[in-house]
Amino acid sequence: MADADLRRAIESLKIQDVYVRELTAKCLADFDPKHAEELESLIVQRMHVVRESQVAELSDGNHLLRVFVRLGARWVTPEEDEAPSAVRAVIEAEFVAEYRIDKMLDEAAINAFALRNASFHVWPYWRELLSNQCTRMHLPRLTLPMSQVADNHDPGEADAEVDG
Repeated sequence: MADADLRRAIESLKIQDVYVRELTAKCLADFDPKHAEELESLIVQRMHVVRESQVAELSDGNHLLRVFVRLGARWVTPEEDEAPSAVRAVIEAEFVAEYRIDKMLDEAAINAFALRNASFHVWPYWRELLSNQCTRMHLPRLTLPMSQVADNHDPGEADAEVDG
């Protein structure tokens, strides 16, 4: 059933925009990546979650689906990776992917699309932002795969939900 929901959503939704809603990029405490000796020993932890989806009615009577996707990377010291003090640097962003709705969809179709498809539209923007921000902050360059599905997607779970 989830595949049919996804197919219906793909047929009804047309990408309109992808943009950054929130961005955090910082080094913590006294960490200076330009001069850090332990830079190569740091572990990179990544985050990728579809946070929410919303259907909005526009002033012209059309409808828009907005999918909020949170992505992040943080550099931590390996021996204390669970301690808050272990985090040395953070780059996180929330993107919004907006889609014109040609034909209204039920919640199952919207959730299937948000969890399984929206990240493919956001991912290239995240890859570019992260790569450039790493360079600007003198952090090690990260090469991300060409595409990725959000961590909160479980292909075996047909009834996964997105807040919205």
